[in-house]
Amino acid sequence: MHLRWISLNAIPFTTLISYIPVLATVITCFFSVVLARATLRYVEATDRGLALAREEFEREWSPELHIKLERISPGEACFVVTNLAKISVLLQMIQLRRLTHAVPGDRWFLNDPLVGGMSWKEDTTKRLLTCTGGEFQGEVAASMTFYASGRMYRTDWFRFRVEIREDRIVRIEPSNIPARRVRVLENRKGPERRREFVQDVTADLTTQKTAEGKFFITRA
Repeated sequence: MHLRWISLNAIPFTTLISYIPVLATVITCFFSVVLARATLRYVEATDRGLALAREEFEREWSPELHIKLERISPGEACFVVTNLAKISVLLQMIQLRRLTHAVPGDRWFLNDPLVGGMSWKEDTTKRLLTCTGGEFQGEVAASMTFYASGRMYRTDWFRFRVEIREDRIVRIEPSNIPARRVRVLENRKGPERRREFVQDVTADLTTQKTAEGKFFITRA
């Protein structure tokens, strides 16, 4: 009787064999989902690593200069230009202007190389007094134009509070540090895709091609 009950309730062997592919498919799908999630996490981690590496590369190799107007003595002042990046640059022009009066500023041309991480100095006493006069109290601003990797850049304006009495420099203090990076003025290598950390400041008009093949002139 016991054997008869077993024979009536037993699962046929052929039915059990037919369930094996289904079970294998379910297990394969499960491990495929686990592997896909692991792959996505790996891709996301790789993307973050590449973004950090690119940001670090741009931070180290993008041109960046710091300008300082320094008082050495009551009768002397000098410009100190520091190259904060690793890339070497070629200094081209310094501009100096007063902000308290609407008068033309002064500028002078250079052709001096500046290696990354180094500083460049020049006596600017006469030029400062020419720009401000013998009696002055207010702000002056300075900017540097330079070449780097075949492209011409210009820094933002660095401002300084200056006090001069009887042709003697009483005080020079920095007023602000520019929040923007250097901007592109000229590209000697021809048209190319601009990087995100530079901005064209000389091209007033740019040409954009539409999907139909037409060209329209728009303001930059």
